[in-house]
Amino acid sequence: MQLIRAAALLLAFLPGAAGAGVLPEDRADLMWHYYDGGGVTIDGPSLLVRKKFAEKYAVSASYYVDMVSSASIDVVTTASRYEEERTQYGVGFEYLRGKVTYAASFSRSSEKDYDADTANFSISQDMFGDLTTVALLFSLGKDDVTRRGDPAFADQIDRRIYGVDVTQIATKNLVLGFSFETIAEEGFLNNPYRQVRFADAGDPRGYGYEFERYPRTRTGNALAVRARWYLPYRAALQGDYRFYTDTWEIRSHTGEVAYTHPLDERLTFDVHYRYYQQSAAEFYSDLFPTANFQNFLARDKELASLKSHTVGFGVAWEFKPPRFDFFGKAALNLKYDRILFRYDDFRDLRVTGLAPGSEPRYQFNADVVRLFVSGWF
Repeated sequence: MQLIRAAALLLAFLPGAAGAGVLPEDRADLMWHYYDGGGVTIDGPSLLVRKKFAEKYAVSASYYVDMVSSASIDVVTTASRYEEERTQYGVGFEYLRGKVTYAASFSRSSEKDYDADTANFSISQDMFGDLTTVALLFSLGKDDVTRRGDPAFADQIDRRIYGVDVTQIATKNLVLGFSFETIAEEGFLNNPYRQVRFADAGDPRGYGYEFERYPRTRTGNALAVRARWYLPYRAALQGDYRFYTDTWEIRSHTGEVAYTHPLDERLTFDVHYRYYQQSAAEFYSDLFPTANFQNFLARDKELASLKSHTVGFGVAWEFKPPRFDFFGKAALNLKYDRILFRYDDFRDLRVTGLAPGSEPRYQFNADVVRLFVSGWF
């Protein structure tokens, strides 16, 4: 989860940097998000407001809430259901000088046993007749990890992310992109509650549990390419590919295709498909032969070998908001994704009565809904 949070923060930061030469429009976005899958429900609101001044400066502020209710397979097999709330606040600043944009932002998220502070910095420039945009990015994070019911436990994670992003207008209809990032983490990188299982003939289940142990360092590299093809009737095709590898021997491939189609001047519809595949971490196992089998132990399903398929659609409707004259225009957006997760070497321990290691492979489906309204002022 720590890496996912870090990557999400950097990806959220990229669009502002990639738009060098032009500051974002004055805009407010209010969103409600919902996730339901694998026994986990997450929902909550978020708000983002951006405002520019003198066409050179822009500031932004954001607020985000996750209300989590979890009875996931990890929880129901080794612990009890829990509920918690995570809140995140963020501020950002951008300065445009000629064709160069300087940007900085800071965010802080808090929950019962995890606090994260993240600072992002970037510099981007348009060049070669404004056909090419190059952005350099840096993110610095520090997370504090504690464990409920254990006041003696406290640890930290230090994180640095370095990135470069290049956008190239190849023709009047084709835009290409390339990005590379390195993620370096050090500290307590595993979940303080999760346990691994090992074969134990003395236990009636045939296996016992012990806490996970991860390496205290991790370095990952990701390479991504993208293409946008704009069709004559205002429609667009999109293709993306991303390759990731790290020092834990995880390799992943992500591919996505999308099509956006205007139904009329105000209504736009899009569909997309995403495929994800990864190999397992070198120290991962669903069932270790004995207790303390090796120095590092993991049974986090996110470090297992897995595949996922995502199919989704989105609808956007632009309108003039009544009784709000300070908004020049507004848009109502609905996005829905259906995700199918399939694990190759993570077993479903809710199925009992079978020999350890022969339980069915775990799989589940998830629904993701995002409903948000945007206003430009």
